[in-house]
Amino acid sequence: MKTANMHEAKTKLSELVDAATKGEEVVICKAGKPVVRLVPVTKKPARRKLGLWKGKVWMAPDWDSPEVNEEIARLFEEGDPPS
Repeated sequence: MKTANMHEAKTKLSELVDAATKGEEVVICKAGKPVVRLVPVTKKPARRKLGLWKGKVWMAPDWDSPEVNEEIARLFEEGDPPS
């Protein structure tokens, strides 16, 4: 891990950025305490394709019925009874 104080970070910013882009952890400190970590910007993930799970997921016809919702609420409030 590479650390730099504020003054050093101002004068060696290019060097610190190069180190971060090569995978090295770079932390900038203020008054001896770490305050910022330089990390490289990663590529945005590809947009998700719609319908990827089509035919792979099944949901019961009553998945959103009042009875099921009440049971879920009860389980959250009371918890599952011990076995």
